[in-house]
Amino acid sequence: MTNEVRRPRRGVKGHPKSGPSIGDVARLAGVSAQTVSRVSTGSEPVRPETRERVLEAMRQLGYAPNHAARALRRGNFRSIGLIAHRVIRTGESKTIEAVIEAARREGYSVSLVDVQTPSSSDVSEAVQQLSHQAIDGLVIIRAETSTPTALALPPTMPVVVSDSRFVGHHPAVGADQTGGSRAAVEHLLGLGHHTVHHIAGPDDSGPAALRATAWEQTLRAAGREVPPLVRGDWSAGSGYEIGKELAKRDDITAVFAANDEMACGLVHALHEAGRRVPEDVSVVGFDDIDLAEHLWPPLTTVRQEFQQIGNELVEILMRQLKDRRELVDLHRTVPAPLIVRASTAAPPR
Repeated sequence: MTNEVRRPRRGVKGHPKSGPSIGDVARLAGVSAQTVSRVSTGSEPVRPETRERVLEAMRQLGYAPNHAARALRRGNFRSIGLIAHRVIRTGESKTIEAVIEAARREGYSVSLVDVQTPSSSDVSEAVQQLSHQAIDGLVIIRAETSTPTALALPPTMPVVVSDSRFVGHHPAVGADQTGGSRAAVEHLLGLGHHTVHHIAGPDDSGPAALRATAWEQTLRAAGREVPPLVRGDWSAGSGYEIGKELAKRDDITAVFAANDEMACGLVHALHEAGRRVPEDVSVVGFDDIDLAEHLWPPLTTVRQEFQQIGNELVEILMRQLKDRRELVDLHRTVPAPLIVRASTAAPPR
């Protein structure tokens, strides 16, 4: 009787092959190599029973494409992807910070991609970039003008979006943009202002659109004149430039700015023009950034609970990872209360 000696499988240039191949997984699972690739990347839908068969074959063989096999054997990679647009903005940076802290408490790391534009193609490219990495789920901070149908998201990957428009497609968490904006306008009207002017955010921003719509609807519901809308770019500089024009008009007594930075620039321009805040013009912002209460006068603004939003985004993602099921109809709206400070008062007589 002779002993059979099995030679190690050879890889490139004669070196022993380091591990199982995609073909090995396909043979064990009884599927094609293309199906294994689709399961690995989440690029196309695969029947649940087929997906589980492929994953089980991967676990048995210790196969992991482009990442550590150990992570696959234990069932996850302890990492989530995070997509944001213009992370230098205060709201995005605070939400990102909250997501990272919440993920860390759960024992997860975060891979961040900052998209340059809010277009569906850029967001979809970021999604694909992250889906090919070793991540268990995905958080999208701001989808902006992207729609659920235009945004190509991996069908098998747990996703949560900070955008109410995705309800019914993916779970979502968002601030009450409409309620907060309505409260700001009603506060100014309640002080006796005949109408309220609005400095809106960019026209490619979902939150800017929600705030502008709520401003207009609140004025119409009160039977008040709706002034022409002017747009900034979220920066204090744009608020300042717009403010220089608004300061020339004595009939403007109240302005609701779509974020605190533009409100800061507006206050600067009003002071330069000799218009007092709030004696001549009342100003309300949105976000309640750290600087808001330290301006002079301290800024009345709508508070976004960035910490709570980030915590709830991660909590919902963790639920999907642990329960292995989608929560597509889940939508949490985080209250956005009005914080009244010294930048608003009754209009001049």
